[in-house]
Amino acid sequence: MPAPAPFVPKPAGRAALYILASTLIAMTQGLGLNLVTANLYQIQGPLGATLNETVWLSAAYLAPNVSMTLFLTKVRAQFGLRLFATYAIVAFVGVASLHLVVDDIQSAIVVRFFAGVAASPMSSLAFLYMLESFPPERKMTVGVSLAMTNLSIAAPLARLVSPRLLDLGGWNGLFLLETALALVSFGFIRLLPLNSPPKTPVIERMDVVNYVFIAVGLGSLAVVATVGPFYWWLEAPWIGALLALGIASLTVAVVVELNRANPLIDIRWITSREIVHFAGTLLLFRLLLSEQTSGANGFFQVLGLRNEQMATLYLVMIASGVAAGLLCTLIVRPGRAPYIHIVALCCLIAGSLMDSRATALTGPEGMYLSQGLISAAGVLFLPPALAVGFTSAMKRGMNYILSFLIVFLTTQSLGGAMGSALFRTFVTIREKFHSSQIAENVVLSDPVVAARVARTGAAYASVLPDAALRQAEGLAVLSAQATRQANILAYNDAFLAVAALASLGLAALLVHLAAIHLGRWRAARREAAAA
Repeated sequence: MPAPAPFVPKPAGRAALYILASTLIAMTQGLGLNLVTANLYQIQGPLGATLNETVWLSAAYLAPNVSMTLFLTKVRAQFGLRLFATYAIVAFVGVASLHLVVDDIQSAIVVRFFAGVAASPMSSLAFLYMLESFPPERKMTVGVSLAMTNLSIAAPLARLVSPRLLDLGGWNGLFLLETALALVSFGFIRLLPLNSPPKTPVIERMDVVNYVFIAVGLGSLAVVATVGPFYWWLEAPWIGALLALGIASLTVAVVVELNRANPLIDIRWITSREIVHFAGTLLLFRLLLSEQTSGANGFFQVLGLRNEQMATLYLVMIASGVAAGLLCTLIVRPGRAPYIHIVALCCLIAGSLMDSRATALTGPEGMYLSQGLISAAGVLFLPPALAVGFTSAMKRGMNYILSFLIVFLTTQSLGGAMGSALFRTFVTIREKFHSSQIAENVVLSDPVVAARVARTGAAYASVLPDAALRQAEGLAVLSAQATRQANILAYNDAFLAVAALASLGLAALLVHLAAIHLGRWRAARREAAAA
């Protein structure tokens, strides 16, 4: 590819506008991704759908989104960044506006599919606008840290603003803010052009053909990971068929890429020791971060709390993420990534251990510190990892950048869906275990249980004169309390499992660093002896 144009510093005011544009674009993309996920239970009524049907809204969004950025990177290189940005934001504004007129589940699923397509270039644009203001030596430190901070705080922000948006218009009201932000982003993109490299013909016919297999494969896996815990893995035969289709499509894509002179993805580089280690690290941490996205929110839903009752907790998450992002701008430098990851893992372990002691009396204020630590851990981990991987890919050329993108996006988008699926599955299994254990000890022959049932049923004496009905009502209330307690214990087990996995990751990282330093020490001794 031709060499990029030399960097020309921008005036401070104009550079600030680029940073503001990046923030708005990131918030626009983040809200589109998280508004539905954060309100699956609340939008059932407006759309007239069951919970399993509303889950398809998230699946339809992720199916094209997990792979679209890969192909759009080549489209951007061939047709120019300016044209790419304009058409991308126009498409996003159009699709966001469609959410304002949809009122049934079938139409909503179709719109969410196209929303996943339209949102794919938005995260890239958010990165590019953030990096535009910084000189080359600060793009992979300050620029990446700020860009990842914007993308990381979108999830708690969506939960923070969604109650007011639901009050404005239910399902349609959820997307009023997203549409408004998309229109403002459109204005910024038209007024603030990016420094576009020369156009380069990089798209080949086989790129399009093989991308179809990649899109089908990753999209199928994303759908399976999203809907699997709700339909249950072994209960719906089509889940297995869809999983087989995804694996078969990815296998065909790998075989084709291995036999191409100029592949879309360099499979040999992706399967190298360095990249497998990098991808495994990203995937593990993305799975662990499901403790916040699925764990804390699911725990408080079990306790009967709604998003508006956890507003302060979300503010703490946002503030902690922003603080960690600003800290990253100061400390992210070449060679420091492992040490920053040690701090991130320690924060994650501490937060998960605190959460594992939750009870039925635990409120959002009891998790301010723990969730703040976990939010900070997520922001601390990604910028140095992304900077290391992207710098390594840039030294090798365009195809390696595409290969790195597929690794990073797969571990983040698909890894996030897999993390939530595994967390929900683990909680479901442990809830059944604890329910059986509690049920064995809740028998009416136990005087304590009988007294509890009588006391609970007595509360209905004014409306239920029949003693048998009061006893039945007392048993129903006690059963609901037992189920809630089983769910609390299941979430505690999940939090503890996250802490254990993070501890294993930390131990592996420390051993890896010790091996590196030992090797350097031995090499230094050999050089000294030779001298």
